[in-house]
Amino acid sequence: MREVCVIGGSRYFGKRVIARLIAAGDRVTVINRGSSPPPPGAIHLVADRNDEKSLESALGSRAFDVVIDQVCYTPGQAEIARRVFAGRTRRYVMTSTVEVYEYEDSAALVPEDAVDPRTIAVDLELHWDDPEFLDSHYGEGKRQAEAVFAAGGPGFPYVAVRVAHVLGGDDDFTGRLDHYADRIRTGEPIAVPAANHPATYIHVEEIADFLAWTAGAEFTGPVNAASHGVLTTEELCAAVAVHLPEGRTVFRSVEAGDVSPFSFTRSYGMDNSRATKLGFAFGEARNWLPGAVAETLRKDTGNQALRKDN
Repeated sequence: MREVCVIGGSRYFGKRVIARLIAAGDRVTVINRGSSPPPPGAIHLVADRNDEKSLESALGSRAFDVVIDQVCYTPGQAEIARRVFAGRTRRYVMTSTVEVYEYEDSAALVPEDAVDPRTIAVDLELHWDDPEFLDSHYGEGKRQAEAVFAAGGPGFPYVAVRVAHVLGGDDDFTGRLDHYADRIRTGEPIAVPAANHPATYIHVEEIADFLAWTAGAEFTGPVNAASHGVLTTEELCAAVAVHLPEGRTVFRSVEAGDVSPFSFTRSYGMDNSRATKLGFAFGEARNWLPGAVAETLRKDTGNQALRKDN
């Protein structure tokens, strides 16, 4: 029985990872602030991961085979985690993001070495505790958090799973597909950049599989997690429009300003060949897209019907 610690993981693909680990026979300890219970079968520790003493007190003398950190967004959080878990785990898996590549612009899919965390400067004095700053610097926060873990050297074996844009599930809380559904339903224009680039995606169940697989692997360093193939905004909207036959899809090209959630002025789709060579079998994004949209819009359709009834 492996001892696995999950920091966060109370919703979306995090809870799916925990369920997979428990089903595999692992003993899973979940750490969060106590705002939500962990999935059944997990041990629950209440602590504020931003408070080093709180985290150490909750952990006591516990040690783990692997830690999966679902909620590390800043270099300060990474610093605390590295200090607290050094000597407590032989493997630390951080859930990172495709947004670490937000400054890339490549027609070819981007490999991991395009952003080397060992070369990223860390600035703990930035306003990481300001929610608005953190939201607008999401990719930078993840880059610097990766850099902190990378600086731990061989004594702190870490993995940074750079997750593509996640789709699917009736518990998708992001509202991004709902954005398209609402506009297609009403015929309101969908804002896209004048040069709108495709992107890489991954299904919610697939990223849960990937993180559970990573927990039991031996490799370290950054790894891209994305399904095969790229998807365009037009393809996403076409999949949504299937469920809204009375709707109308209208695109509005804009030179500047806000655009729809899955529209991109740069091309930085992720190359998944490292993970593939390590042994993970990804699916094809176009194959699972219709089902992913149906899962998410099922909730939205139910809410629409409820509003009509009321």
